[in-house]
Amino acid sequence: MEGLDTKVQYIKGVGEQRAKAFEKLGVTTLRDLVMNYPRAYEDRRECRSISELQFGQMCCVSATVAAPARLSRIRKGLDITKAVVVDDAGRMTVTFFNQSYVGRNLIPGESYIFYGRVAGKLGAPEMVNPVFERESSPPGVTRRIVPIYRMTAGLSQGRIAAAVRAGLDACGDLLPEQLPRAVREKYKLAQTRFAYENIHFPRNLESLELARRRLIFQELFVLSCTLSFMRSRQMEKDGRVITPPDMGRFYAALPFTLTGAQSRAIDEILSDMSSGRPMSRLVQGDVGSGKTMVAAAAAYAVAMNGRQAAFMAPTEILAEQHYKSLGELLAPLGIRVGLLTAGMGAKARRETQEQLRSGEVGLVIGTHALISQSVEFSDLALIIADEQHRFGVQQRAALTDKGDTPHVLVMSATPIPRTLALIVYGDLDVSVINELPPGRQKVDTFLVGESMRQRIYNFIRRLVGEGRQVFIVCPAVEETEEQPDGLKSVKEYARELQEKIFPDLRVALVHGKLRAKEKNEVMGSFAAGDIDILVATTVIEVGVDVPNAALMVVENADRFGLSQLHQLRGRVGRGQHKSYCVLFEGAGGDTATQRLRALCRTNDGFKLAEADLAIRGPGDFFGSRQSGLPDMQIASFISDMEMLKTAQTAATELLAADPELSLPENAVLRESVDRLLEKNKGTMN
Repeated sequence: MEGLDTKVQYIKGVGEQRAKAFEKLGVTTLRDLVMNYPRAYEDRRECRSISELQFGQMCCVSATVAAPARLSRIRKGLDITKAVVVDDAGRMTVTFFNQSYVGRNLIPGESYIFYGRVAGKLGAPEMVNPVFERESSPPGVTRRIVPIYRMTAGLSQGRIAAAVRAGLDACGDLLPEQLPRAVREKYKLAQTRFAYENIHFPRNLESLELARRRLIFQELFVLSCTLSFMRSRQMEKDGRVITPPDMGRFYAALPFTLTGAQSRAIDEILSDMSSGRPMSRLVQGDVGSGKTMVAAAAAYAVAMNGRQAAFMAPTEILAEQHYKSLGELLAPLGIRVGLLTAGMGAKARRETQEQLRSGEVGLVIGTHALISQSVEFSDLALIIADEQHRFGVQQRAALTDKGDTPHVLVMSATPIPRTLALIVYGDLDVSVINELPPGRQKVDTFLVGESMRQRIYNFIRRLVGEGRQVFIVCPAVEETEEQPDGLKSVKEYARELQEKIFPDLRVALVHGKLRAKEKNEVMGSFAAGDIDILVATTVIEVGVDVPNAALMVVENADRFGLSQLHQLRGRVGRGQHKSYCVLFEGAGGDTATQRLRALCRTNDGFKLAEADLAIRGPGDFFGSRQSGLPDMQIASFISDMEMLKTAQTAATELLAADPELSLPENAVLRESVDRLLEKNKGTMN
């Protein structure tokens, strides 16, 4: 055995074919195998007598096979094996589909432990496809706490568990102690071998909890140390010194007064950029909180220092909107604003690129086109990335490489608790804009069922009659055979709305599968007021500002994340007109309804984030993987928040004493940090 980097195919019982299946689970080495933690556990320790069984219950039963199993071939591709088993208190049928070999393994007169769900009818209980083993054998699939692993084709739960058992037996003495003794003792954490043994094959629930606590702490502690390393390395670099200009001219040019939160964020940015270190700051603010004006202030400061700023927007429509609004604001202040998108004509693109090279343009706004090889800057000193979750970290880095250690400002409307934000956006300081500008409309939100559909259609017609515009969002682009009943397809629904429900109104369709040019044309027409009703997928979640839109209708709202719905709601209420959001609840069940009602109660994104955490608990809070967030093997950024805070504190204390982790007792931890950095190279913040 070469060690923890041994290929998984050489583990006893795996081999070349099963190694390919393990690879689909991200398991290629012995280290990966023992860190492939169970996703759940089943407590199969208690055995019940047949007379005690309750229908629908998962349980173990100790029983004796009363007679030889009977095999029936129903049709080609389907055979059924049945056996009657008994104990002192009753009898039960065990049924197996397409497992003809089972008959040979159930020997009359022998006692077995069966585990499965109780079905059948009163007085005639049954288990279908139960797992079983001889009562005289050591506990394997019954009479213990059994791990449940993520599955893939070619691997059964038994095969995975057997491979993990063989892997632990092979590497028990090789498992390194990643946590220094002082940290283990201070936080009362179990030792490595105990933790790995009991996370996979727990002796009891207490041992399982000790193992989980140790491994969750370890994962979050290593991550915290890694992010601290990245931050300290960032701080060691020399940054461009931007001398804060007289901001009075900028503030006087604004058609409104900034909120206290906006002013505070601007002050933090100006302090960062004048410090001599490269700024890495996240400005986190709710939908409509005025993050763009904060970015404009930063760009103004950079341009007044004779340097350049680049503003990367997630869509061409949003880039064009920023170009128009910021151009009108900054041009009178002597700052030239440029636009660069893939949809521009070749001549216009060449002109902008030439102006960037010569330094004529002080602020350029664009999409991914900004990171093209042909784009060069005279003196790029600030990068602004709008809606962080739309850009990979590598894209942000590609733009950073076009300047000499430029400052980085990231803006996000996804509300995240502050402690979590420090992990998600590892190397970024965080500014929170927690006030809405005066005059911003509160959007009244309603949760409705199908019985209200005609009334909602009447309401749409009334609003359009008053000159307003309407969004209708669907979760699916087109119908498929696998699609659940009642799930609205945007294509079919748009056709139905135009032909049958609103034939006299102007209905248009936009979705992610359209070409960029078509998408931009439709969105542009809607923004110009040439469309009454825009039927869309979440492609409109970010990137369209239509002050005249006063109603957002979301079909099958239970199919969307709470944060995503809050973003969609933020597309209306952006002008002077009273605005509304209507959610059709779909068939998501009680938990989904609870979440949707939370959306109706508040317009505060941060309160919604807390409500979502409280309702959902562990799970995929973000709806999709956040850029810059490494995959966690066992820890949850949601349910393990307290442990996250503890691990961050412990990491800070350790690094204060040994910043480079160069002491002998921290050598294994340093290896773990380096491994995490290498594994997530180019993807972690």
